[in-house]
Parts: sequence; C-alpha cells; structure tokens
Amino acid sequence: MKYLISSIALITLISCKNATTEYAQNDIQEKVYQVTKSDAQWRQELTAAEYNVLRRSGTERPHTSPLDKNYDAGTLICAGCNAPLYDNANKFDSGTGWPSYDREIEGQVERDVDYNIGYARTELKCNTCGGHLGHEFNDGPRHTTGKRHCINGVALDFIPAGQELPALNK
Repeated sequence: MKYLISSIALITLISCKNATTEYAQNDIQEKVYQVTKSDAQWRQELTAAEYNVLRRSGTERPHTSPLDKNYDAGTLICAGCNAPLYDNANKFDSGTGWPSYDREIEGQVERDVDYNIGYARTELKCNTCGGHLGHEFNDGPRHTTGKRHCINGVALDFIPAGQELPALNK
C-alpha cells in the first residue's frame, strides 16, 4: 500500500512538472529586435570588450571608461547598433567608476530582470539590438528621478552636440 501511494504521488508530481514546463516554454515569446545579427556577425563587428559586455552581459572594470568623466554636451549611442540611448545632460557623478545617468532617452532602453549574481536586478538593454548596457538602481539623484543607470562605458559611443548621429548599424 505504501508503495502504491508513493508511486501515485511520483506520477502526479512528474505529470504536473511536465505540464508546467510545456506551458512555460510555449508561453515565452522571444523579443525580436530591429537590429538582429548572428553571434558570428556580432563577434566580427564588435571589439572583444564590446562583445563581452553587449552580447555576453559582462562588466567592464570600474574607472576604466573615458566616458566616466566626460560631461561634454552630446548623445551616447549604442556601440553595437548606433541607437541613441542617453543625453549626456542627464549624467551625474555617482562615484562608482561607471558612467551614470538618471534617465534614458525615452523608449530607447529596455528593462529586464537579471539573476546573474543570485538575486534580481534591473538589467538595462538597448531597445534596438538587445545589447546589455548595465543596471538600474534606486540610489540616483533625489532631485531628479532617483534612478541611477550604471552603464558600461564600452557599450556606448559619444557623439558631441552638433555632430550628426550615425545611421543605425543594421
């Protein structure tokens, strides 16, 4: 009798797990980005550092990006696809060693959940190509948005104010 009850419980558990797994796999829809390339194309077009951050969600070492202390007027674009992401007027010194902004150009940055270090963080991605940019935290300037977009400088290119933005890199 004990064997029969254990067998029924095991079969029920397995069938529930399979049903849940099938449902979850069928319910998930991968986002299709405006700029989509194969892994081989990204590897060919990006530097090793850009590829590591943008395509593999890596992190550059703090205090290594020349963009960290650049406060000139201009626009920061995605190093992968040239989409405009940040206005440098929204930059602030967070003291972290990474370029920090209190907001993105509206509609240009996607938010996702990242569990890579064991707990949930808000991951920031380019809304045009899906490239990893960094993370969003709630410790930014209180007098503006209260948000801090902690961005890997290698994921961005700076275009000075008055200079034409490049076309999307498709």
